[in-house]
Amino acid sequence: MAEEPAPSSSRFRIRREASGLFGRASAAVAPVWRASRLVRLGVYALAALVLLYALVWVTVIRTLPSADKLLTYQPPLPTMVRGTDGEIVSSYARERRVQLRYVDFPDPLIHAFLSAEDKSFFSHGGVDFTGLAGAVVDYATKFGSGQRARGGSTITQQVAKNILIGNEYSVTRKLKEMILARRIESVLSKQQILELYLNEIPLGRQSFGVQAAARAYFDKDVGDLALNEAAFLAILPKAPETYGRAKNVERALERRNWVLDQMVKNGWATADQAAQAKAQPLGLVPRRSENYTADAGYFLEEVRRQLIEKFGENADNGPNSVYAGGLWVRTSLDTQLQSAAQDSLRAGLLRYSGGRGWHGPVATIDVSGNWQAELVTANIGIRYQDWRVGVVLGRSGSGGTIGFADGRTAPLYGIPGGPGPKAGDVIVVAPNGNGFSLRNIPEVSGGMVVEDPQSGRVLAMQGGFDARLGSFNRATQANRQPGSTIKPFVYATALDNGMTPASMVLDGTFCVYQGAALGQKCFRNFGGEGGSGSHTMRWGLEQSRNLMTVRIANDTGMDKVVRTIKNVGIGDYQPYLSMALGAGDTTVAHMVNAYAALANHGLQHDQSLVDYVQDRNGKVIWRADNRDCSPCNMAQWDGRPMPRFRVSGRQVIDARTAYQVVHMLEGVVVRGTAETLRDLNLPLFGKTGTTSGPTNVWFVGGSPDIIAGVYMGYDQPRSLGGYAQGGRIAAPIFKQFVQATRPRWGDEPFAVPAGVRMVRIDRVSGRRVFEGTPADQEAKAGVIWEAFKPDTEPRRTVRAEELSVKEAVMNALRKARAARGGQGAPSDQGGEGDFVEEQGGIY
Repeated sequence: MAEEPAPSSSRFRIRREASGLFGRASAAVAPVWRASRLVRLGVYALAALVLLYALVWVTVIRTLPSADKLLTYQPPLPTMVRGTDGEIVSSYARERRVQLRYVDFPDPLIHAFLSAEDKSFFSHGGVDFTGLAGAVVDYATKFGSGQRARGGSTITQQVAKNILIGNEYSVTRKLKEMILARRIESVLSKQQILELYLNEIPLGRQSFGVQAAARAYFDKDVGDLALNEAAFLAILPKAPETYGRAKNVERALERRNWVLDQMVKNGWATADQAAQAKAQPLGLVPRRSENYTADAGYFLEEVRRQLIEKFGENADNGPNSVYAGGLWVRTSLDTQLQSAAQDSLRAGLLRYSGGRGWHGPVATIDVSGNWQAELVTANIGIRYQDWRVGVVLGRSGSGGTIGFADGRTAPLYGIPGGPGPKAGDVIVVAPNGNGFSLRNIPEVSGGMVVEDPQSGRVLAMQGGFDARLGSFNRATQANRQPGSTIKPFVYATALDNGMTPASMVLDGTFCVYQGAALGQKCFRNFGGEGGSGSHTMRWGLEQSRNLMTVRIANDTGMDKVVRTIKNVGIGDYQPYLSMALGAGDTTVAHMVNAYAALANHGLQHDQSLVDYVQDRNGKVIWRADNRDCSPCNMAQWDGRPMPRFRVSGRQVIDARTAYQVVHMLEGVVVRGTAETLRDLNLPLFGKTGTTSGPTNVWFVGGSPDIIAGVYMGYDQPRSLGGYAQGGRIAAPIFKQFVQATRPRWGDEPFAVPAGVRMVRIDRVSGRRVFEGTPADQEAKAGVIWEAFKPDTEPRRTVRAEELSVKEAVMNALRKARAARGGQGAPSDQGGEGDFVEEQGGIY
């Protein structure tokens, strides 16, 4: 049997055979290599190509993004904001963008862009080599001159540039464009590529895509564009910031008409159509920002802040960012109530500031250089009647020159003497003849909030005269002393601790020792008025008596009072007696939410401005009302009771206590410090407030369905004047608001919750009465209904003249019982029946 060769011997034989094969091949090729120069050049060329490809792969191809990204490409889109009725009220955008489908683009528009940019788009494979050759020649002739060569890019290459690789000016970028264009053509259809292009191409005026540009330049949708307008949009990709300017009209017309000629040449328009289009002017509308019908700057800015906090600002913060995520936001904004709130607050500010003279400019800018750019950058505006914002360019006596953001100038009349407007002052003016006259923005300001008490949804918000003059929102950001508007919560605490609306309280001097350092402090009523004796707690609230309030707070315990104030969300205060008179800081938004709890039987909801948020595909990604109701989505009824949402909100005040306070606050409107509202003839409750100085005036109140609050004061607190009171200044603002929205205010009274007894009492003495008809809506009513918790109503009182009559009636009842039953007189020990008879019947 033969032995197997050793492994080492096999490897040696293989190497020897391979070496021989290589040697024979080399021997065969060597003569050809030496004899043929052409072979050597070919090999060198092939090696050079391999090296070149390796170099291009390392420097260009390896770093290219995948064209497959375009299949799932999500362009940055603005956030659209809707009001409570579903209508768009605003958008948050730094760029104008509107996404359309390919079928939404009209043929003349498509043909105009193809004629201007890439007439062979539907026939090439991503790169037009004829156009590319021309671009190379142009680049070579301009090399080193500083001039930019024409691109020669197809529409597919422009898609690659705009979406995937950027707009760097280099040969490398052009190579990337070409390679990516070929890849794009392999993954997308021509229609998909053109759709991306027409939606993403930058066209000036912060517009990206043809729909946004159609709105920016012509205030039209793409489907409404005329042929000349479509041709104009098609010239913009080459130089969007040049052709859209008024000084370049002739260049724009020349280029537009060239596009029209190309459309005729390509068979996409007739000569007559082109001639008619050429006869038309450019017809561009002035550059302007989006102008939505709702004027709710403060509300919308607060929504923007909340959205940025939840989702981030830019695309780097996530797919649902405010300025790139394409969100759809449904808010609680009621445009009717918003307009009324804005008009009412403005009217109140103007009434107060009337006749006070000019108090200074809105802002000051440098007018020694490009004043128009400075004014535009200041981003100051106003939307009130026919008022406008401008900058004083010069002054001569009582006249001068005013300049506006659009570059126009006009005469300025009626400048007041003394320290009036000077050059550089940004002021507000109104038309006057062929010029303008000065208008005065009130120096005093304020805030107003309107809320639905049954859900916490904020329906309107006004944080000053105009949000374009400054973004500081006095409705949510201004911490002010609420004054007497805090008192209802002091009284609520007392009601929870044994007092009733009919309890008698001394309206008299009240002093408290504050320690050796501070000594004794004595409280006074508003205006330094002294006491007036004992009165019911209701009267003290209706007339806003400080001395009674402090006495009630002291007897109840300030620790309990500040706990109630904290529970309703007004603020977290130290237990000082001055807090019972509104010395702590809060916002009008917090006060409105606290009053909403009173109107809603003590059940409080978190304030919300946003109902829900949808992503760009319509999926709800956040909502304010997150209660679950899984059975609501059952395919078929299972025979059980109808599913219902659980009650939302939190009980911050006893329902009975809340109603007692509301019932007393109705008296504030009928006969108290808000008596100016009585002629509205509506079931309203509310409370005025005036802080020391007086520096702030307030009114907060409303109906079972709408709560509104308003305050007025200087941003740097100072006295409003001795006559300023909440009932004189703030309550009329609320009144105008109600009058402007009267159909929205129902006539249904406040519902009485379970566990409340309505008892007739003497309004002055607080004693229970059994005669007379209550007249709650009369200012001087002697008898009114009062709300009591069980077993807290005043004890029965009997007048002396009634005793003989009662005794006679009781004797007659005894005789009748004896006759019916043959029994004697009622037992002295009595029983249930005797008790009812002796008490005069069932209560």
